[in-house]
Amino acid sequence: MKIVADSSTFLAVVLAERERSCILKSTRSAAVLAPEILPYEIGNALSAMVRRARLSADQALAAWRAFTKIPVRLMPCDIRAALELAANRKIYAYDAYFLHTARASGCALLTLDRAMQGIATDLGIETLEIGK
Repeated sequence: MKIVADSSTFLAVVLAERERSCILKSTRSAAVLAPEILPYEIGNALSAMVRRARLSADQALAAWRAFTKIPVRLMPCDIRAALELAANRKIYAYDAYFLHTARASGCALLTLDRAMQGIATDLGIETLEIGK
């Protein structure tokens, strides 16, 4: 099975958040895909956490190292199509990149973002539930 996982799921795994074990269980036998912007989004999120004093610089770097060990296939994304989706749904382009990648690849979407799950459902994209 192939799935598209968004940044929230990767961050939950590398930061050992409460959803971590469920995410690992859900992805154990799956090929995980993401748009090619994923590393940049993870880097931005980690730097924001350092800026807000949620993580130290050392913790952010450790999380980055853990992220780079996760097997994920980075996919090209049609930015124009994703921007149209973002404009139509009034969402951030970053979210639209994941939604577009899931729709274009015919894969289910794994996200912890309830709003993104709702939009995915509206678009006919299967979503995977994470037990909490």
